[in-house]
Amino acid sequence: MDTSLQNMGDLAVSQVMSKNGNITLHGKASMETIDKKSKDFEGMFMSQMLQPMFEGMKVDPIFGGGHGEEVMRSFLVQEYGKAMSVGGHLGIAAAVKNAMIKAQEAGQPNQPNANQGAAYAAAQ
Repeated sequence: MDTSLQNMGDLAVSQVMSKNGNITLHGKASMETIDKKSKDFEGMFMSQMLQPMFEGMKVDPIFGGGHGEEVMRSFLVQEYGKAMSVGGHLGIAAAVKNAMIKAQEAGQPNQPNANQGAAYAAAQ
């Protein structure tokens, strides 16, 4: 597995398992939190995959918005990524959710390292 993808999975696991108020009394994330974080991760992942497609595009001089369009393009790409992930057809959110649940059941610490996290939990 690509290390950057593994690092993104590790980040998703650490975010959902961190103590930020979305944790139950027993120190474990609720299913709603896990579900939301996994869907957010899929949207962020898709946005990152779409970003290179828009980097080389020039602003249209007739209908373009100049510098404002260039600035707002990243927000547009982010929304495209969210929209693409809504249906769950990619399966990324489901895979991340399963990895988070396995990591939580295994009692892994809040901050995964290279041997702990989404890729490690998926291999178990």
